[in-house]
Amino acid sequence: MALNTSAEAPLPVGEVSRLIGGWIDRLGAVWVEGQITQLSRRPGAGVVFLTLRDPSYDISIGVTCYRQVFDAVADVVSEGARVVVHAKPEWYAPRGQLSLRAAEIKPVGVGELLARLEQLKKSLAAEGLFAAERKKPLPFLPQLVGLVCGRASAAERDVLENARHRWPAVRFEVRNVAVQGVHAVPQVVQAVKELDAMGDVDVIIVARGGGSVEDLLPFSDEQLIRAVAGCRTPVVSAIGHEPDTPLLDYVADLRASTPTDAAKKVVPDVGEEYERVRSLRDRARRCVEALIAREERGLAHALARPSIEDPHRMVDERADHVASLVERSRRTLGHLLDRADSELTHTHARVVALSPAATLKRGYAVLQKADGHVVRAPGEVEADETLRARVCEGEFPVKVVEVDA
Repeated sequence: MALNTSAEAPLPVGEVSRLIGGWIDRLGAVWVEGQITQLSRRPGAGVVFLTLRDPSYDISIGVTCYRQVFDAVADVVSEGARVVVHAKPEWYAPRGQLSLRAAEIKPVGVGELLARLEQLKKSLAAEGLFAAERKKPLPFLPQLVGLVCGRASAAERDVLENARHRWPAVRFEVRNVAVQGVHAVPQVVQAVKELDAMGDVDVIIVARGGGSVEDLLPFSDEQLIRAVAGCRTPVVSAIGHEPDTPLLDYVADLRASTPTDAAKKVVPDVGEEYERVRSLRDRARRCVEALIAREERGLAHALARPSIEDPHRMVDERADHVASLVERSRRTLGHLLDRADSELTHTHARVVALSPAATLKRGYAVLQKADGHVVRAPGEVEADETLRARVCEGEFPVKVVEVDA
């Protein structure tokens, strides 16, 4: 519980250490997993000292146990091994030091490690860290390649030599780190983050040669997986050989079976690209030549057409046809006019023959009353009635003398 202290009423160091020890004693025994980084077995000593480290974080704690406890697993446990320890936390008050008193040590077998990796793989996959849509495409021609690998390792040599053989102008930014052991995870994570923060690094390769399951465990660490998932720069995993599949292979943007394969997939081959350019250039030339040849044939075909070869020919042909039609229409119109004239003459003759004027010329006269009514019968006039007689050359008045009944 919280203590009431102040600058005027402080607690002595011994009291604080005693209270901490009391709180730790109440914790009780716990099961702890870690990796042995230091092991001290002094001849004749009844106590074995070792340091247990968390491989994912820069945290370690000292462990002591009786010799008989360690002797039970001495044949299978050494520095670098992963173990599970049943221990009780102890507080050494004079030095203010925390340690674990181990009552039982159990090595973590390969089968158990693989089972844990499979469980971690399912958990990370459920979060979507391995999803294909998260994968970033690699640049066609990277100018600067980041390389995370062991110092003077075969993986570093394979990547550098093969990449420069394929594209001599490629540049590398190399980060040499521990690729196995307790320092591997924090160093690899730091190197990846440093390279990702560099704006001119186009792609990052994490490479390591082959090894046992325990040797490759750092590349299945959750901290490293999440660091790679958060990178904005494409990451290529080149760990071990073809059968080796650490979890880094699933989260990386590209998996290479070997470091040599990574160099081939990241850097294009200059000879192949020259050949590809030559092939594309030849193909483009053939396409252009075929297009020109086709257009030339089309132009020649167009020029060979009568309308282009002799443009006036069509006009001349149409002119003759038009003249023929004009002459035909003139003849037709003449015939029509002649026939109309003949019909008009005939009709005129008929009209003249049937007109009253012709009758009057033959000596006939037309009698009209004062109101213009034509007299057709003697009964229509009266004695002394003045009528108007119309003859061929004119008209004159006449008077009725007597009308016979």
